[in-house]
Amino acid sequence: MKFSQMPYTRPDFVSLKNVCAVAVETIKNAPDAKSAADAFRSCEKELGTFSTLAAIARIRFTIDTRDEFYNAEKTFLDEQYPLVNEALQAVYQALLDSPHREGLVSELGDLFFLDLEISVRSFKPELIPLMQEENKLESEYQQLYSRATVEWDGETIPLPMLGMYKQSPDRAIRKMAYEKEGGFFDAHREELDSIFGKLVKVRNAQARMLGHDNYLQLGYDRLGRNCYGYDELKAFRKQIAEDLVPVVTMMKEDQKKRIGVDEIHMYDDGFLFPDGNATPFGTAEEILAAGKQMYDSKHAETAEFIDFMYENELLDVLSKEGKAPGGYCSTIIGYKSPFIFSNFNGTSDDVDVLTHEAGHAFAAYRAFKNNLPSYVASPTMEACEVHSMSMEFLTQDYHHLFFGDATAKYEYGHAADSLSFIPYGCMVDEFQHIMYENEELTPDERNDVWMSLEKKYRPHLHLDDTPFYCRGSGWQFKLHIYLHPLYYIDYCMAQAVAFQFWMLSLKDPKEAWERYLAFVDLGGTKTFEDAIRTSGLRLPYDEGCMGDVAKDIAAWLTENKL
Repeated sequence: MKFSQMPYTRPDFVSLKNVCAVAVETIKNAPDAKSAADAFRSCEKELGTFSTLAAIARIRFTIDTRDEFYNAEKTFLDEQYPLVNEALQAVYQALLDSPHREGLVSELGDLFFLDLEISVRSFKPELIPLMQEENKLESEYQQLYSRATVEWDGETIPLPMLGMYKQSPDRAIRKMAYEKEGGFFDAHREELDSIFGKLVKVRNAQARMLGHDNYLQLGYDRLGRNCYGYDELKAFRKQIAEDLVPVVTMMKEDQKKRIGVDEIHMYDDGFLFPDGNATPFGTAEEILAAGKQMYDSKHAETAEFIDFMYENELLDVLSKEGKAPGGYCSTIIGYKSPFIFSNFNGTSDDVDVLTHEAGHAFAAYRAFKNNLPSYVASPTMEACEVHSMSMEFLTQDYHHLFFGDATAKYEYGHAADSLSFIPYGCMVDEFQHIMYENEELTPDERNDVWMSLEKKYRPHLHLDDTPFYCRGSGWQFKLHIYLHPLYYIDYCMAQAVAFQFWMLSLKDPKEAWERYLAFVDLGGTKTFEDAIRTSGLRLPYDEGCMGDVAKDIAAWLTENKL
């Protein structure tokens, strides 16, 4: 069904809670494991109906945050989510307490029960008012960001549309674009500081109600991390600082010479070539058409997937006023449909959307096709990001459809950007850890922390003459810090795995695709560690992994230097 035709009615939360209550009693009194598992599956089906309606409302809200109807629905759903969570946790607890648990593990899987234990320990009913307050604050940030516009050449444009000017060959234009962007954030400085300060405190307050010192472990639990934790992430960031940052720094020295500047300022960092970065040719509609051609040609599996996406209008990618920032892939369970949301801005990022978010959508489509139960359809988030980041590179044979003669330039830039992203992502992660461990920091102290991390992870970068960024508040540009706490490191680890898939594809494209497809088709049936090892790859936090990855990518960049 086309997305525009999908009906929406407000979910009946009373009925949903009753369904969960019936499931609890049925599981408690079930004569055997199969009966208890069937009761859970029946409840899951009803939850799927709720999830379908909630996804439709959320997508339509983000497409136009000014829409009064879906704005009200988003507010209502934000208030109800914690109550649904309460009802669902009771179902999970009944499964965990069942006298037939051994048989239930056979029916539903041992990993599912590990995930249940993590889910149950991350919630109790007393948290509900705080969870509702957290949702409200997140919506305030999202709405503020979605209203962001700037004046450019006599026109009012949405903030994402500055992207093309931030990569202009004219350094003065690049600088002006960053100044315009910084001007918006500076104008809303107090509001942004206030929202974040409140978010840190309300998240920490939830964690303390569960017996934690701060939000960190609760944040890990809410992300479903089931095979690694604080120590592994600290070790990973250490590898990045010691083994990868020096490689990126040398790469940036080459960039300085190439573009003819003495120092890399914020407005130079993403500018890789003296005549400008590679940009896709054609209109947005032509880029979308090229995306369809790419997937139609790549494999039978991708052709089937992209036909479904385009025929059912499951993409909204054009930037416009009132649209929420960023990009995401959502799933509409009741229609077995992924949905891709983004903001095209006239740069190579537009192509990255058609590979990155389509990687997520492809994995969701395969899970639906393979009839994976919803509770094991998707892995934890870092594995999901492997799906998307690997697809960015495994589509390399079709990049010419977007870039023509500039394909080599795009691929060099994409590899360089992907490598330099990892230290930035680790900076975002370490910043958040420090924030939740020190919730009483003032706005200026938060900015001081960010500036110190800039020196650690991006020592090549000069920030002294760029508004907003020069005072250490550049972290407020990253919506994940507000909306998806502690998630950003998942991109970094996924990039390390995606690089390994890419290196394999350069040697044996057929084997790389087969191993990637097998990885995708695991869904959520294995932990991240088990899925990576099953694929014959190395875990990002294994000792020495990132040094080896950095060497491989640095060698490719040297060999393909333009």
